Amino acid sequence: MEHRIIGPGPYRATKLWNETIELFRAGMPQKRHRIHFKTYDKCFTATEAVDFLHELLQCNQNFGPDVTRNQTIQLLKKFLKNHVIEDVKGRYGKEIFEDNGYLYRFPPTSPLKPYPKRPPYRVEPIKFPQWTDEQPGVSQDYIPIKPVVMNSDAWYKRHSIAIGEVRACRLVHRRELSAANIEEIWKSRTLLHLQKIIGLDSVGDVIDTKQVNGKSIIHNVCTVNIQGIVVLEDKSKELPHWLLSAMKCLANWPNCSDSKQPMYFGFERDVFKTIADHHSYLQEPLLTFHLFDIFVNILGLLQKRLVAIEALQVCCLLLPPENRRKLQLLMRMMAKISHNKEMPLLCDTTGNRALMVQTFSRCILRSKDDVDLDELLSTKLVTFIMDNYQEILTVPLSLKNSVEEFVAHQRRVKIKYPGADMDTTFQPTFIQPQITPHEYEYQKANRLQDPLKALLEEIITSKQLSAKEKKKRLKQFQKSHPEIYKERLPTPESEAALFPEKLSLKSQLSFFTFKKPFQSFQRTRSFRM
Repeated sequence: MEHRIIGPGPYRATKLWNETIELFRAGMPQKRHRIHFKTYDKCFTATEAVDFLHELLQCNQNFGPDVTRNQTIQLLKKFLKNHVIEDVKGRYGKEIFEDNGYLYRFPPTSPLKPYPKRPPYRVEPIKFPQWTDEQPGVSQDYIPIKPVVMNSDAWYKRHSIAIGEVRACRLVHRRELSAANIEEIWKSRTLLHLQKIIGLDSVGDVIDTKQVNGKSIIHNVCTVNIQGIVVLEDKSKELPHWLLSAMKCLANWPNCSDSKQPMYFGFERDVFKTIADHHSYLQEPLLTFHLFDIFVNILGLLQKRLVAIEALQVCCLLLPPENRRKLQLLMRMMAKISHNKEMPLLCDTTGNRALMVQTFSRCILRSKDDVDLDELLSTKLVTFIMDNYQEILTVPLSLKNSVEEFVAHQRRVKIKYPGADMDTTFQPTFIQPQITPHEYEYQKANRLQDPLKALLEEIITSKQLSAKEKKKRLKQFQKSHPEIYKERLPTPESEAALFPEKLSLKSQLSFFTFKKPFQSFQRTRSFRM
């Protein structure tokens, strides 16, 4: 039985667990063993199981060659606890598994994990006002061009003569976006962006979107310091000062900023042990339990480095702000220690780089049930994040700009002309007195000249007007609004381009001209009788 690459999708961790069990059961050699003067058929020693499973995992592209022998032993402990294997006397349920000659066997049936049934959760977009909605403050009157104080008859007479009749339109004022509306926009747009990166039909299949907090996303994007690290408003959720000092000391070793710190042989090991002990007591990993599946799915994208980095950028925005800040500080310390050649070994048996991953992987990512391949998966993911932490733990500007533009668009006023298929978003210059004073002041403060530009463009592109009539209206428009006219038609050449020269009838008949004028008709002799 050959292994297959399990890409992103629902229940990826469960699929990896079941596939590993099936490959292990199908390929593990079983033979007769004798122990304590008794013979057992179809069994294997613990060392044989470790050897076979270790090689199996290293050759599997879902895990890779970085799997250690100790991780393989930890996985076999889980197999024993979940009755994937049992000792030759039929006992299981304990994690007492060591790399020795003790005998184990497979039970008659292998308990594969069932796939949980969870209805997908769809993100509902916010419903904004439609043109058919009856809204207070909607005006059916004509929109003036200039805020000139005059009655409606005089205004209409003046402008209908100058630039033609202004078409009637309808203004729709957006409902005010509340804080909850903006949070929901950030949440839905972020999840949609993540869904496109991973390539899933619905992101709700791999994450419980009800637990995603839009307020946390906004905080993680907007409330950061100059280094891009999240700034917490609630200081009670901050790391203890002594822990921050210890992490800063190792990150900047040996150039520690605090000269008052004691220095003795083995000092850096004691500081590291203090940091590791604090993180080992975390009740929930920094990447949280409810985001476990989505981060496991990103593991299937690690072969596409840039795609994986972009997906992790967005996923890390879903974290609570305090978790994101702790992850940023921890990853920065881990990366600096692993690349610091002057840092002495913090463990006699393991290099500093491997020690960082081995020590902090479980406090960064693990499953809630603790029966998955969480140690193998977290090791692989933490290694990737540590190597690319500066890119992963920064705010993706493309997402930030797109959401901010979307929010700004939803706050604008809309205008629609009767019979038009497309709506035009703008901020008008003036509204008739029928609207409220508040709306009038808003329009006056945000006046733009888009309606005038649209009117000029309509005159230019009109096919119903003759060339003579079009020139006349353009001349009238130029007198009334020279600035807008010059912006659209800055040179005589641009004006001339609107009226291509046509050959006149005289020029078309010019080729019929003769060199000599017509002579009067003279009767010849041939006509005489």
